[in-house]
Parts: sequence; C-alpha cells; structure tokens
Amino acid sequence: MFSRFRLVFALVVVSGFLPVASAPAFASLFSFGGSQQVRASLVALDESVQPGGTVTVALKLEHAPGWHTYWINAGTGLPTTIAWKLPEGWRAGEIQWPVPSPIKDRQGNITGNGYNDVVYQPVTLTAPANLAIGTTVTLKGRADWLMCADVCEPGGADVSVTLPVLAAAPKPSALRAKVFATPPMPEKTGDARVTASRAPGTKSVTLVFSPSPVSANDAAPHFFGLDALIQYDQAQSAKIENGALSLTLPMSDSYDGDGRRLAGVLAFTDAKGVWRGYDIDVVIGDSDDAAGAGAGKSSATTAGASAGSTGGIAGTLLLAFVGGLILNLMPCVFPVLGIKILGFVNQAGASRRKVTLHGIAFTVGVLVSFWALAGLLAVLRAGGEQLGWGFQLQSPVFVFALAALLLIFAMSMSGVFEFGLSATSVGGGLQTKGGYAGSFFTGVLATVVATPCSAPFLAPALGAALAMSTGESFFVFTAIALGLSTPYLLLSIFPGAVKVLPRPGAWMETFKQAMAFPLYATVGYLVWVLAGQLSENGLLMALFAFVLVALGVWFYGRYAAPGNSSRRKTIGIAGALVCLLLGGLLGWPRAAAPTDIVWKKWSPSAVASAQASGKTVYVDFTARWCATCQANKKLVFSSDEVNRVFRDKNIVALKADWTNKDAQITAELAKFGRSAVPFNLVYKPGEPEPVVLPELLTPGIVLDALK
Repeated sequence: MFSRFRLVFALVVVSGFLPVASAPAFASLFSFGGSQQVRASLVALDESVQPGGTVTVALKLEHAPGWHTYWINAGTGLPTTIAWKLPEGWRAGEIQWPVPSPIKDRQGNITGNGYNDVVYQPVTLTAPANLAIGTTVTLKGRADWLMCADVCEPGGADVSVTLPVLAAAPKPSALRAKVFATPPMPEKTGDARVTASRAPGTKSVTLVFSPSPVSANDAAPHFFGLDALIQYDQAQSAKIENGALSLTLPMSDSYDGDGRRLAGVLAFTDAKGVWRGYDIDVVIGDSDDAAGAGAGKSSATTAGASAGSTGGIAGTLLLAFVGGLILNLMPCVFPVLGIKILGFVNQAGASRRKVTLHGIAFTVGVLVSFWALAGLLAVLRAGGEQLGWGFQLQSPVFVFALAALLLIFAMSMSGVFEFGLSATSVGGGLQTKGGYAGSFFTGVLATVVATPCSAPFLAPALGAALAMSTGESFFVFTAIALGLSTPYLLLSIFPGAVKVLPRPGAWMETFKQAMAFPLYATVGYLVWVLAGQLSENGLLMALFAFVLVALGVWFYGRYAAPGNSSRRKTIGIAGALVCLLLGGLLGWPRAAAPTDIVWKKWSPSAVASAQASGKTVYVDFTARWCATCQANKKLVFSSDEVNRVFRDKNIVALKADWTNKDAQITAELAKFGRSAVPFNLVYKPGEPEPVVLPELLTPGIVLDALK
C-alpha cells in the first residue's frame, strides 16, 4: 500500500518534476466543500452480515469538477488502493473496477485511464463463521489515491461502515443497482466472437469484435489494457466491416512480457448513450491481418519503401540468398537437415554421378517448394488476404500434422521402424529411384520447417518480396531457395568435398539415432506452438493423439519388419493404420463452437458480483493433474445442450484452478468439508447456499442442477 509519502515520491518519479501550482490552482485544492478534491466514503451494498457469508461494500469517490482518480492500469498515475483494517477472521477480495474513461489534458491528449464525477469501487468481504448474531460489526479501511487536474497530489481517507449481524442471508441494499451502473461494471462478451492477432514484425495488435457493439456513426470504442502491452496514450484506429469491429492497438515499446494474451476492457457508448464495457481476455495469434500494418499505404508505396531499404532488387536478391544460407543454421531447419547429412554419409563411396544427382534432387525439392509457396501467397494475396512469412504455422491443423510427421521421422531414426526396407527386394533401379525421391522430399520438408524462421538478412528481403509484384517476388523466393540448398549442392558436385566424408560403417547407426533427438526437440517446439492455439482440452487431446501415433509406428516396426510372416505383417500394418486413424480423429484441431463456455478466474468476489447481478454461477474446482476433472470436462462441456444452456441463460462460469498451491482455493474447499478435486457448485439467484454436484458428472446432472 502506498502511504502519502510514497505516493508523492512515486509521482515525482513518474512525472520527473513537482508541478508548482499557481495561486488560483493552490486555492482550488480546498474548493470541494471545504475538503479534498475527492471525497471518500464506504457504503454497504448489503443490509446485514451473515456468519460465514459474504458482504459487498464499495468505496465511493466523489470528484470535484475537473478532478479525476485512476483505474487499475493508470497509464500516467497510480491506481486507488485500500488497506483493510478488518476484525479477526475477515477476508477481503480485490477491488472490482468499473469501466474507466480516457483521461485527457486541455489539448485533448490522453494522459491516463480513470474516473471523474462519482464512482463506486465494490469489494467483497468474507465474514468468519463465529460472528455473534444480534451484534454489529464495523468494517474499516484506509483508502489512498492520486488525484489530478492541472496539478496532481496524493489523497487519502479512513473509511468505515457498520452493519448488523443477522442469521438470515443479507438483502441487497437500495444502493446496489446504482453502484453497478455508475459507471457500469464490465460485462461478459456473451455470444460475440472476439479474436486478437499480431502480424510478425509489427508493433500493433488487432482486436476483432463480432458483431460490433457500435455502428459506423457512433463514437469510436476504446480499449483499456490491464497491463503495459498496449500503449495507453496513442490513438486506436477503428473500422467496421461486415458487421465486425476491428481495432488496431499500438503496442508499448517498454513492454517486457511475453505478449501472448490481450486482457482488458473494450469500452463504448451504446445506442442509448450509456458508457459500457466488455471484459476481454484472449490469446494473441500470429497473423498479418493487423489493420494497423501499413494502414493508408498502397502496395506500390510499401514495395518501394521495402526495396529501397534493401538497395533495390539486386540488393534484395543478395539478402535473400544470404538469408537462405543462414537458414541452414536456424533451430527449426537444422534437425531436418540432419536427415540430408545422413544421406550424404550413406552415399560416401558411391559414384560421383549418383551423389551429384542426389544433391540436384534435394535442390529441386527446395526450389519447387519455394515456388509453390510463392504461388500460394500470390493467389491468396490476389484474393484480398494479407499474409506473411510462416503464415502456415498460424493453422493449428498444419502444426499438428507437421508435429505428427516429424514424430514419425524421429521414431524411424531411433530404430523403431525403417523406411523402404521392402524396396531391397525390388531391384537396384527402383531402389535408386526411391533414393532420389527421398532427397527431393527432404528438400520439401526442409522448406516446410524453414518458413517460420526469419534468419538475419532474410526479414527485409521477405518484407520486400511480400510487397513486390508477383514476378519479382518469385525471383526473391528463388534466391532464398538457392541459398538454402547451395551448401548441399556444392557438396554433391565437387568430388573433393565428398571425399572428406567418413566411410560407411557400424558407427552410422549410432549417428542416425543421435540425429533423431533434434527432431524430437522440433516436435516439442511445435507442441509449444499448439499450446498457444488450442484450448486446454484440445491440447490434452493432441498429446494423447501423439501417443497413438507413436503406438501405431511401434506396431508397424514390431510386426511388419522384414522376415516376419505375412500374417504378422498384416497385423502390423492394420494396427498402425488403426492407431494413426484414431490419433488423427482424437487430436485433430477443431474450431471452437460459437456456444463454447468462456471461463473466468474464480474468486469469492467474482461469485458475489455475479450473484449481485442476479445471475446463475457455475464454479468448477479443478486441476490439470486431476484425471477425473479432465474426464468431466470432456464429457460434460463438449455437450451442445450444456453449451446452449450456459449461453442462453447467461450463466457465469468460474474456474478455480488448483494445479498449483492456492491457499484461497484450499480454504474454500475446506469450507465445504472437501480436500480434493473435482468439486463443482451451482449458485442460483436468490438462494444463499449453492447446489453441490457429485464428483463424476454427466450432461444430465449438470442440466438438472441448472434448472
């Protein structure tokens, strides 16, 4: 908590100076009813307290004209805090922050996020169970804030409220409805679809909200970020297309987090002129659909700028070639190229012509793949899409399939099964043909995994290529492909280079198995990418799917090995196909249904707030390590009927995640005589006690509880 001295000190640090007030400004410090510019009091939103129950109070701040205080993410300033001085056994929740407004100076520039006029900031308090009925209890706290107009100064006040202790559940006070409406608390997004994306290399995040809460003629909405990811004082461009609102949010240069989530409040003025807001908490996907990237510039202008920055088309081609060379050293490329290195080792001692043809096949595979990628980008761009390098990894389906493919490759290199052993009985010509096809495919695979990388020198060349004409961009992609494949082509053409390779021997099996581990590492990286694209349940199913893929590969290697009987080979092939099919069906990423439940973090205050607004609340006490919890989710919350009821009844879904130690969750479980999860509760409007659900759930049990 900030004391008055610490608030002044912090203000000096933030502002860089202490403003010297003029005489009129100094006189205004005492212009609010003989008191401060902000008058504070504590008001009760419930008429009484029940032993062991919760009571909601609110810090009421009344601002003098022209003065303001700050939101939880203040921008320039400090948020209001409350240091509670409660009787023994009481627990206080967090401040519930109403929808803020932009704070602007006389020139109209945004200087922070906060409140003016009258604002209520609710807090839910939990009473101990041993309160004596018939007595009264006084709840006290110390509120501190920073208040600003033309000048800023710290403010503070001791606040308190006294309530009777009654056996019955408390009735809401007449003030409650007003508290949650002036300004209002942020709402759930309901049926709206909300996505956030960021184009690689840009400094903005695009937030898309569909359907748009405002029309094209209304005032532009404003997004307030909960952290420093979004620069609070820069303009946010908004546009409405096809009924969806798109906001381009500039990112802060000083942000040092991972930037994987966009959390905050989307505020707007509705059709009745009421200032409202929606809670936003979404994963930021990698996309080049950010509206702010190159806004207001034509493709020709962007292309000219890019080409100019790299020294014209010749400079761009040179950078592209060097970037392709350096791609060979990138972590996402090197593991796959281990397969090609192993191929060269296997070919040591073969004829120069054969080794050269393998190098050419590899180069052709890289070239064809880059040309196909350039053609695909050209087609999509002609159709109105704005795509960037590595765009295919934005698709969870592609990431899942690539991870499964590389897992199969890695297991083959580990000796679980062998590719192409049956070809040994067909003849030398077919075997050679298969070898060249393998080199070609290795070039294709190297291209597939190379595209997410932006090696040094490659990023500016790609930026130019994506903005150039189709013909010019094909030349740039060709230069990248030649850079990637040149070392291997040279190694295969020049006999002296081939001679330095070691002779084949027993060591090759060890080398091959060792090269499997970089592939396993690549699979791990792709799973990490999937974790940012899928829900928790979707990621769990993908992991189980990889286990089935591995089982299928093991089946094939165990029963379809050379020398086994036809019956065993049939069993091996059939078992492998079944496992691979089941793995694909289980883990294949699917788009989230429009009725999917949006879970919010549980807290006693979140429950009390939802109850106060007359909503049904569903609380899921869960943990990742709880297998029964995951089974419940898969069985119950994949039900269309359950999702529909949650959506239609606007049920508030809260998740109490006990994966890591959490004293508050432990205490809440103990309150119900529980010490383990799963544990599910349903709070119904007007009923003080929740409905306790059994450990094993079905859609019918949940639907019955929600009736």
